[in-house]
Amino acid sequence: MFRTTKRSRRTLGALAVLAVVSLTANACADQDSAGAAGSDTEIHIGAWLPLTGATASYGVPEKAGADAYFKMINAAGGINGRKVKWTAKDNAADPQQTVQIARELVGQDKVVAIVNANGTSQAEAAFPFVLTQSKVPVLNEVGGSESWYDPPRAGLFGTQTLYEDQAAAVAAWAVQDGAKKILVVHSDPAAFVNVAEQVEPVAKKVDPSVEVERLAVKYQTTDYTPVISKVKAAKTQAVIVILTSPEAAAFLKEAKLQGLDLPTYAYAPVAAESTVSLAKDAAEGLKAVQLVKAPSDPDPSVKEFRTAMAKYEPGQDAGFLALWGWSNAKVFAEIAKTIKGPVTSEAISAAYAKASSVDPGVSPVMKFGASNHLGTRSVQRVEVKNGVWTSVGDFYTPPTRD
Repeated sequence: MFRTTKRSRRTLGALAVLAVVSLTANACADQDSAGAAGSDTEIHIGAWLPLTGATASYGVPEKAGADAYFKMINAAGGINGRKVKWTAKDNAADPQQTVQIARELVGQDKVVAIVNANGTSQAEAAFPFVLTQSKVPVLNEVGGSESWYDPPRAGLFGTQTLYEDQAAAVAAWAVQDGAKKILVVHSDPAAFVNVAEQVEPVAKKVDPSVEVERLAVKYQTTDYTPVISKVKAAKTQAVIVILTSPEAAAFLKEAKLQGLDLPTYAYAPVAAESTVSLAKDAAEGLKAVQLVKAPSDPDPSVKEFRTAMAKYEPGQDAGFLALWGWSNAKVFAEIAKTIKGPVTSEAISAAYAKASSVDPGVSPVMKFGASNHLGTRSVQRVEVKNGVWTSVGDFYTPPTRD
């Protein structure tokens, strides 16, 4: 029998402490690299979404659309026999909360990817931990900026046409419709100014004789009476609005009240059901670009979306935002299907880098590559007809920006 002495007991105690420290360190190490592992029975992915707070009107329907898609494919057997487990957590659009959620998703929930999350500043706050430290890919984020993809970042792949390219698309559309003088009405924060500045170069690329002016409006302005007066004084032939949906609705209502009837164009954030519900008949004829086809479109892929929403997310609005969530979920699933063997973080990133043609049907064909991590520059033209957003033509790629 082993005989213990006071010294040996001290040694054993020290060894026990070292063992605990070692186990704790290993657990922490496992937690930081948790996203690397795969499962034979499920694909566990996660997301941060604003499900409460001021921007919950974006996060809730986006979540509903993705939920409907994942529930539909799970009912059909999942992806190559693996069910999708999508854990979406509420970040209330707060960057600090997003970082904490990212640590929970990667460290505790052990997700292999972040898919269909929401928010530009929120994602950027989490990138150091998720992308750099944990090597977990961030896929199909709603939001983003040009700097995310130029140069491409390891593990970061997007499906949303940049806001700058959306502005280029509506600029070309207005000129193609015959406008020779365009006024861009935009909110005054720098992010809106940056988008508004993309209109003139593209408009002149289409027709060098076109004149473009800009009119800045204080962010979240509710009284558009003086704004419309300035628009009338400018004697413009078309207006492009780079505003939030409520601001655009206020602009349209005041324009109608003052008898201003001009072709009006907008980028994707304005192309929402809320714009029509707020502006009512003043929104009739509004033209905009979107990331997806109109939810009312008779296309079979859009019909599939409406059917799945009614079955799996009854009571949720099957509008543009839900269709965004659906499309992003479908792009992920289509790419994940190509993976042979374990669906790990590394395997998912490699599959995206080789996904040269992914057609979700409801949104443009996504073309990724090792040096191209943004899947599309294309948009869908939509117009309010009889109070409903309606698709105009097919997906359209605007002229390149200089």
